[in-house]
Amino acid sequence: MPTIQNFMTQHHKTCDELLIKAEGKLAIGEWEQFSEDWNEFELETLHHFQLEEDILFPEFETQTGMTGGPTMVMRQEHAQARALMEQMTVAVADKNTDKAMGILESLMILIQQHNMKEEQILYPMSDNHLQNNEEVVAKMENMTRD
Repeated sequence: MPTIQNFMTQHHKTCDELLIKAEGKLAIGEWEQFSEDWNEFELETLHHFQLEEDILFPEFETQTGMTGGPTMVMRQEHAQARALMEQMTVAVADKNTDKAMGILESLMILIQQHNMKEEQILYPMSDNHLQNNEEVVAKMENMTRD
């Protein structure tokens, strides 16, 4: 039986690998490749946020009645990550390595803390409290990336 924990944790790993790949290109000043790798990371991470915000969070809130708890915090952190991604667009356009590295480091810290909260709190709660885990995972598996 697929679990929310397993599916979403694996997706975190996919996004993390893309970010590490992009970071490596930035560190050696390969702007064109960094831009491509960053774009892939950004698209996959935004897709991950969409899976949560459009499918998982509403299902969790409906079934638990908790709207001001973990899902609210996760949405706030998604907004922080999106803001950093927007800042990166400017840094890439300017080819500003120092600014890009600072943004990248801030985003990595934010994402590590965010993922830990989801993997240790939200996903286990979802698996324990949602009555239709398999259906939720199937919906997320079938949602295509914009």
